[in-house]
Amino acid sequence: MAEDLNIVRGTKEQKYQALVPQIKALLSGESDSIANMANMAAALHQQFGFLWTGFYLVKDDQLVLGPFQGPIACTRIAYGKGVCGTAWKERKTIVVPDVEAFPGHIACSSMSQSEIVVPIFKDGQVAAVLDIDSEALGSFDEVDQKYLEDLMLAIVL
Repeated sequence: MAEDLNIVRGTKEQKYQALVPQIKALLSGESDSIANMANMAAALHQQFGFLWTGFYLVKDDQLVLGPFQGPIACTRIAYGKGVCGTAWKERKTIVVPDVEAFPGHIACSSMSQSEIVVPIFKDGQVAAVLDIDSEALGSFDEVDQKYLEDLMLAIVL
């Protein structure tokens, strides 16, 4: 079944307000978490034009690359390393306006300038993270955090 995404123009908040219900509706009829992560990454990537949009899944003691949109990515990230590993360790969303200023940043792409990482929880533990990179400095803020954290509640692992 083909799915259509209604891409909107406007402020960042208006874009999220239009996109979030569409993503939730798309995910509501599918129980496979990988399929849902793939569609969510594609929808976010298409609406906002981010450099990289995707997921890392916790497997044993590391994050392993999951569904994504964008250039080739790091395949594995250690616990507590880089922005993704730190969000996993600290169990909270991390917004990085300038990746060069983040201690221990892992440069999977030299084009990445700013980043947001949002953890996804299952049974009280971080089970995956959403990672989004931008080619521009300061791309992410509390608006992104609010809507992305809400969207991560829709991912059932």
